[in-house]
This record gives sequence, structure tokens and C-alpha cells, in this order.
Amino acid sequence: MSFRLPLRTMVACAALVVAAPAGFAQMKIAVVNTQNAIMGTAEVKKADAQMQSTFKPRQDEINQLQKEIEALAAQLQSGKLSDQQALDAQNLGKRKQTDLQRKQDDFNADAEAFRQEVLQKTAQKMAAVVKKLAEEKGFDLVLEANPSVSIYFKPAIDITNDVITAYDKTYPAAAPAPPAGK
Repeated sequence: MSFRLPLRTMVACAALVVAAPAGFAQMKIAVVNTQNAIMGTAEVKKADAQMQSTFKPRQDEINQLQKEIEALAAQLQSGKLSDQQALDAQNLGKRKQTDLQRKQDDFNADAEAFRQEVLQKTAQKMAAVVKKLAEEKGFDLVLEANPSVSIYFKPAIDITNDVITAYDKTYPAAAPAPPAGK
């Protein structure tokens, strides 16, 4: 376990020390939970709905393949197959299991890439929105509202909802589409 302070905490403390000689002028400080702000935007909600509908056919295919493998296993356990039929079922099951693993790996990689692309683009835009909002509201310092970074802050200085509203105003997104098949 390290006794080092997290970098963000050290930066915040340094900012307070630098500002202290200014006659202890009141600083306006705010906190924002960046993760909640990003996940709360209409843009990310829309992207999530798009991801669900885009990847649903592949998920359905994976589910169907799992059912087929389970059915083959049930046939093998029933003991009603001839030796040749059992061997054929085992071989088919192995091929389907390999296919399932490949499809699951591809699905997971593609879904994660989609998710990371959306979150990365949103995080970049979010930083600009937080900066603009801080300047508009006259905040001298905006900190992450993360319990591992902040020991304590008054809920009144949390601007996460304001950031979400400002983001949605700056980058409007249409309402999320209903899930496919409903």
C-alpha cells in the first residue's frame, strides 16, 4: 500500500495553496462526478440504445447456438443414441462450442470497441463543457466528485446535473430509439 496522495488530490491542494496568498479571497469550488455526467447524457443513452439494437441479432445468434449445444448434450446424456450417432453428436457439439467461443469473443470485442469509442468521444466533449460551465458560473476550481479522490464535499457544490444539462444543450441527441422487437 502506498502513502502517496493521488495526483488529483495533490493538484487540488496545490491550487488551494497557490490561491491562499491572495488574501484568502473566497474561491468558488465545484465538484462533478464525470462518470455519472457522461452516462447521464442523452447522447450516451442514445448510443446505448443503438448498441443494443445493433448487437441484438448477434446476441440472439449466440443464444441460439448455446441452446443447440445444450440440446446435443441432452441427447448424449439420454443414452438413446447409437455409438455412431453419439460420436457424430460429440463432434458436432465440439464444432458448435468452438464456433460459440469465437462468436462470443468477436461479440465482446466489437461491443467493447463500440462502447469505448462512444465514451472516449463523449469524455473529450464533456471536458470542454465542464470548462465552459465553470467559466460561466465563475468557479475557480472544479474537482472530481469521486470518493477515492475527495474526502468530503457539500452536495450543494456538486454540479453534475448542471453539466449533464449543459452537455445535452451543447450536443443535443434525439431520444433513444425503443429496443428492437417492442
